[in-house]
Amino acid sequence: MPYDDIVLEAEDKMEKAVAILNEEMRGVRTGRASAGLVDQLKVEAYGAPTPLKSLASITVPEPRMIMVKPFDASVINDIVKAIQKSEIGITPQSDGKIIRLAVPALSEERRKQMSKMVKEYGEKAKVTIRAVRREGNQTAESEEKGKTLSEDEAKRTKDEMDRLTKEYEGKVQEAVDKKTKEVMEV
Repeated sequence: MPYDDIVLEAEDKMEKAVAILNEEMRGVRTGRASAGLVDQLKVEAYGAPTPLKSLASITVPEPRMIMVKPFDASVINDIVKAIQKSEIGITPQSDGKIIRLAVPALSEERRKQMSKMVKEYGEKAKVTIRAVRREGNQTAESEEKGKTLSEDEAKRTKDEMDRLTKEYEGKVQEAVDKKTKEVMEV
């Protein structure tokens, strides 16, 4: 595998790790209402777990209110159960057609819990990025032994892996810091 392919594959995987982190962090509650809190929630409907955004329209009419309007009224109870089981800490109020979620202000303790969760997500992403670096370095070493890469190209690949790792770990840290600040805001 040539130098460029090793580096591009690693960069692609690192980019995906950051994208997954951002997706996970969308579901972390801040003091404000956001459709991201519930849109990925899995609802046991029609015999299979289905993302909430596929079953209902989700709107934020007020800064502390989320409205969930199911496309099919028969799944409303399934949606309510899924919201109650989730870890978002919001009690749904249903009138049979629409589910309202009043987002309360977070307590200091809950903000700290959310902040800790964000940091755990960030650490998981960093571990993934480091695993990608290790994989890229191992590929470079095996290609060097197989005489597909020269010693200089293998060294250059490893240096590029280190640079990419630092760059993407920086992106992860930046995203974690931003979300932590958002969570800790009163």
